[in-house]
Amino acid sequence: MTSKDKLAAQRIYILLGALFITSLVVSNLIFQKFFFWYPIDVSVFGSKLFVVSVGILPYPITFLITDLISEIYGKKRANDIVVTGIFASLFSVLIVYVADIVPAFPDSPINDTTFTNVFGRTILAVGASMTAYLFAQFIDIRIYHFWKHLTQGKHLWLRNNFSTWLSQFVDTFSVVFLLCAFEVLPWSSFKGLLLSGFIFKVLVALCDTPFLYLGVFLFKKRFKLKRNEEINLIT
Repeated sequence: MTSKDKLAAQRIYILLGALFITSLVVSNLIFQKFFFWYPIDVSVFGSKLFVVSVGILPYPITFLITDLISEIYGKKRANDIVVTGIFASLFSVLIVYVADIVPAFPDSPINDTTFTNVFGRTILAVGASMTAYLFAQFIDIRIYHFWKHLTQGKHLWLRNNFSTWLSQFVDTFSVVFLLCAFEVLPWSSFKGLLLSGFIFKVLVALCDTPFLYLGVFLFKKRFKLKRNEEINLIT
């Protein structure tokens, strides 16, 4: 691969990283709003099957990106993105914390109470999310490469879905458990939200598989990659 191609690959990697970090940070900021997605009207454990937080909407994008980076750039580069995402989320918590303790002046469009209600629990959310995220993403990357090695680069759909399903269950369970433990959510909602969140993420993982195939196809065509070949970025 020429230096020009490696530079182009580096720029794409940075753009994917930016999209990854944005999705992760935003999901932590908007998590308190819940909605009912109702393709079917079913209640499980006293909760509607698809009552989920809006924070779940951008979150599956992070797993799609790490799978794409794992496939094209390798395990180390995927892990680098995960660590960068954790740092960005923790830094966003610091900014929110400082903004929350700074008193609003009397004519501020958003007063202290409203701001605290919307963003004040972000610290708990990010704490819970980061704990789950750390385990889930590293599990996703490890399982992805296990299946990639086992299948010798074949069956992309298999490693994409199997790695994401397990890691998303770990993520969903950990987040809902910690939010209930910190009394952000009631324990009565635990089973329903766990099942709703996990099934929703499984469906999203199935839907994003064609996009992963498309991304891998475009990368391999652009950089003329062979099966199982990965791009070594400029260091």
